[in-house]
Amino acid sequence: MVAVSDGQDSAQASAAAVRTPVGRPLLSLALTSLMDAVGAHSGAVYLRPGDEPVLEMAVVAGLPRAFAAPWERVGLSAPIPVAEAVRERRLVWVGGEQDMARRYPRIAVVLPYPFALAALPVATASRVYGAVYVTWPGSHPPELSERERELLTSACGQLAERLERAAARNRTLGAEPDVLDAGPLGGVADPLGPVEAARMVARLPYGLCSLDLSGRVGFANAAAADLLGVPVSGLLGTQLWASVPWLNDPVYEERYRAALISQDVVSFVSLRPPADWLSFRLYPSTTGLSVRIVRARGVAEAGPSDARSEDAPARLVSMSQALSMAGALTETVSVRDVVGLITDEIAPAVGSGALALLAARAGRLRVLGHHGYPDPRVVERLDGVPLSAPTPGAHAAAHGVPAFFESRQQLERLYPPLRAEPDGFAAWAFLPLIASGRPVGTCVLAYAEPRPFSPHERAVLTSLAGLIAQALDRALLYDVKHQLAHGLQAALLPHSLPSLPGVEATARYLPATRGMEIGGDFYDLVPSRPLPAAVIGDVQGHNVTAAGLMGQIRTAVRAYTTVGQEPAEVMRSTNRLLIDLGSELFASCLYLRLDPRRGRAVMARAGHPPPLLRRADGRVRVLDLAGGPLLGIDGSATYPTTEVELTPGGVLALYTDGLVETPGVDIEDAIAELGRRLGESGDRPLEELADDLVGRYATAEDRIDDVALLLLRARGDS
Repeated sequence: MVAVSDGQDSAQASAAAVRTPVGRPLLSLALTSLMDAVGAHSGAVYLRPGDEPVLEMAVVAGLPRAFAAPWERVGLSAPIPVAEAVRERRLVWVGGEQDMARRYPRIAVVLPYPFALAALPVATASRVYGAVYVTWPGSHPPELSERERELLTSACGQLAERLERAAARNRTLGAEPDVLDAGPLGGVADPLGPVEAARMVARLPYGLCSLDLSGRVGFANAAAADLLGVPVSGLLGTQLWASVPWLNDPVYEERYRAALISQDVVSFVSLRPPADWLSFRLYPSTTGLSVRIVRARGVAEAGPSDARSEDAPARLVSMSQALSMAGALTETVSVRDVVGLITDEIAPAVGSGALALLAARAGRLRVLGHHGYPDPRVVERLDGVPLSAPTPGAHAAAHGVPAFFESRQQLERLYPPLRAEPDGFAAWAFLPLIASGRPVGTCVLAYAEPRPFSPHERAVLTSLAGLIAQALDRALLYDVKHQLAHGLQAALLPHSLPSLPGVEATARYLPATRGMEIGGDFYDLVPSRPLPAAVIGDVQGHNVTAAGLMGQIRTAVRAYTTVGQEPAEVMRSTNRLLIDLGSELFASCLYLRLDPRRGRAVMARAGHPPPLLRRADGRVRVLDLAGGPLLGIDGSATYPTTEVELTPGGVLALYTDGLVETPGVDIEDAIAELGRRLGESGDRPLEELADDLVGRYATAEDRIDDVALLLLRARGDS
């Protein structure tokens, strides 16, 4: 650890050194000096370990480290101010609660309080050593003054130079003790002062407690102990929400955090069982909190329904609710999921009666979903509206600025054309959805009654909009990939099966539900002359590569069949093609040359599951055919053929392994079970039989493999 010893400190640092115990480490002194210079009430220094793309918190001042626990170690790519300051080598300023919610919703969800923040890199021209952030109460002006900017920049530059000199002397800096000491008290002129102050406080008729920055009780008078029901000895050194059982609720700890971070007076009421309502008022400073506790008689008389004091309005969304919603949003997959979550959880939590989710695409708004509007046409008219149109939804998406309208008069004053299009609601929040700096769309929340949006409500709604934007951005990308995958799969498989003389056919295909929901299973029916052919196969994998290779194999089989190759030669040619393509994927395949006139079929197999044959009398046989290895392994492989009966009424079931492979189930048992079901239902119409055989797979939410099924029934009309 390097102590301050050079003579190049600023005047502010020198002044701080006078107030600081001798030997305080470099980072702590630099941070507290900087905070004093700009009037900040908390801050932290991060160091970058070596060349790793991370920042590690080295020291915190002014507030407990637990407040910043989620960001003790952050990646340089993280969407938070200190990482952005390092990435862009500039000062990052966040002017308040609403600005934080709009730009950094992840932080605003955890710390939904009014405060301002500045983050700066600690860097020389050649190297980044770390970063610093400092915070001010919410009363700080929304803009950083030039003097504050100069002091911050100069102090971080000086710290970087000291770190550079320390590195040149091979002195390694690491974590330092956090700076939470209160310093000397003023106003005590003689040794009797503290004693007399304690006597004075003891005589007061209401409870008083003193909490340090970590929330621990340093002093409590007898009235406080009596009101809380815990002796003074049981309170000292503990946190109120830990030592008082009925205060053991995250809501009360959250109020303490709100007071310390915002440096605003915070009030709340709480029920001491069985029926005593107590009013708590928290007076914060940079050294801790003073808490006044009194009986809330008005609340007790009014009853639990009116248990909220006038100076302590309930938060729109509690921190635990916000975190729960954030977690739920991370689990959404599709746009439908996002709309459903907003409808079921977010809109009710914020008191909204209706919502609309609008996407910004190609310069226009597109309606993704809506709920709660008496006349859906009101929302549907927004579909296709240009982002340049004079509407609040388009303006929010185009400019990234939220708009709150507390009454219809306020809305119509700014947007007169909306007088002709009432939607049945009386207040609105138009929240821009911005993800990675790009406009994703707008979330519209409508309220049945006029509603004054407090600064806290605006910040919470803006913060939730940031989280919705990230979820919606992922969902839109997922839906595009999903549509692309299904479109590609549909293009590579037959749109319909041709009608063949003497043979009835039907097929089913189910993609895997993991990955891109696209795979390498394929089937085809080729009406070649003189005899038609059928094929089913499975290219290894569930991705675009497997699907593309599947398309090449299916095309090759069709081509070799059309030029008249025999089944064995079709398999050999396809095998050589796959090897020549240089693919690292293998494929299984089953090929049939059909001769319904003679009631015969000639088959060739390459590592594929054996087909099932159900005869007209209901008996089912597993056709364990001779065959060769998987396609794409051995260029010299041969594929022997087998001729089997296919008499009128007989059904051939060709399938891929996804239909019979289940974890923990023997493959032979699974094939036998498939044969049993084929035997029981084989007399049903072929479409119904196909649905029955794939039934449980069609409704499964989790399919680990593709499923393809091709059914062929011989008729006597060939």
